[in-house]
Amino acid sequence: MSYNLLIVDDSAIVRKVFQKTLALTGLTVGEVFEAANGQEALDVLEKSWIDVIFLDINMPVMNGMEFMKHLRAKDEIKDIPVIVISTEGSKERKEELFNYNIRDYVRKPISAERLSEVISQILGGA
Repeated sequence: MSYNLLIVDDSAIVRKVFQKTLALTGLTVGEVFEAANGQEALDVLEKSWIDVIFLDINMPVMNGMEFMKHLRAKDEIKDIPVIVISTEGSKERKEELFNYNIRDYVRKPISAERLSEVISQILGGA
């Protein structure tokens, strides 16, 4: 079974590196969608089935925290697993994110091994 992923990061370079890292995992992946901010991510979620969201925190237009508030408020998408991938690592921010039931918090850059581990853990052996 393949899974659809959404990468939400304001840096096109980071999104491309993430896709290349994802290719190195050997996991079966369906479509990989991209969004440059939380608003674009919400737009993708209105049109596409997403199994896992990879979310940056600091972005223009709608940051990761604002996105989580909107995501968890919508019944039809509130249960999608979210993995935060960020350079920010403050204890307070992490606690706030875990209050929104994120599934994991990973510091950038992420290795193929760690990415594979996180996805497999969440999706039960993708």
